[in-house]
Amino acid sequence: MTSDNLSDPQLLHHVHVLLRKLLSEFHRVCSQLGIPYAVYGGTAIGAVRHQGFIPWDDDVDVMMTRPDYEQFLSQAPAVLGEEYRVDNTRTVQEFPFMFSKLVLKGTLLVPEFAKDSTYQVPVSLDIFPIDNIPDDPRAFRAMSRRTWLWGRLLFLQGTPRPYLIGTSRVKRVLVYSVTTTAYWAMRALHVTPRFLQARWEKAARRYEKSSTSRMADLSMRDPENWSLTREELYPPREVPFEDITVLLPRDYDTLLRRGYGDYMELPPPEQRRNHKPHVVDFGPYTDQLR
Repeated sequence: MTSDNLSDPQLLHHVHVLLRKLLSEFHRVCSQLGIPYAVYGGTAIGAVRHQGFIPWDDDVDVMMTRPDYEQFLSQAPAVLGEEYRVDNTRTVQEFPFMFSKLVLKGTLLVPEFAKDSTYQVPVSLDIFPIDNIPDDPRAFRAMSRRTWLWGRLLFLQGTPRPYLIGTSRVKRVLVYSVTTTAYWAMRALHVTPRFLQARWEKAARRYEKSSTSRMADLSMRDPENWSLTREELYPPREVPFEDITVLLPRDYDTLLRRGYGDYMELPPPEQRRNHKPHVVDFGPYTDQLR
């Protein structure tokens, strides 16, 4: 079905049921393989503040160090339940993101910002790799610029008109003229998502073999706010999340305050946003959710 929001409490509850299913399977597989991870972003806030989902949230984010991420991609497909698969540019030709998704087969939860993308987003859990970053501020800024450029081109290769929030009509026209031109130029030159992902990954993994004090999520526009040390991340804490168990960063308070400020204070109602889905299809789970 087509939907312009997730304000319907029943619909959002159904999304949460399937996201919890994904998170439970992800936790099971990581436990079986001995791979540490930590919930991330709004999922981490939900775990601390609500012991589950933020009530209006509609996604799940987790993070792993690069070695753990590569181990998961290599070993997880063999032990995942048959309902699940891992999507990324290595497995899906038109995949437009810099990270991987654990998805529920036969479902759709296409956000408004990706409605024009060739890749139709399933109900999924986002898995972010955390890469080493240089201690020198100038080198880090250069690295951030490179990863941001390749990451934006990767997204635009599949989505010529990104969803813009709070932007004037004039600015939207200007932005869309640039993004559409970039999209058609890459199409004309036969630039593939895998090519762009390879360039992004080369930039992101530049310091993989170096001994650095920090790591960061380089899929973000400003990775400085999402940087951390290994000691802040691991070993993770086991915490309840709804009726399951998840892993939370060891020093979650420092990380969440770095990224969000006073994360324990509820935002005003007008700031309680989700991803504004364009299409929701629960596929084989529709009857189970009624």
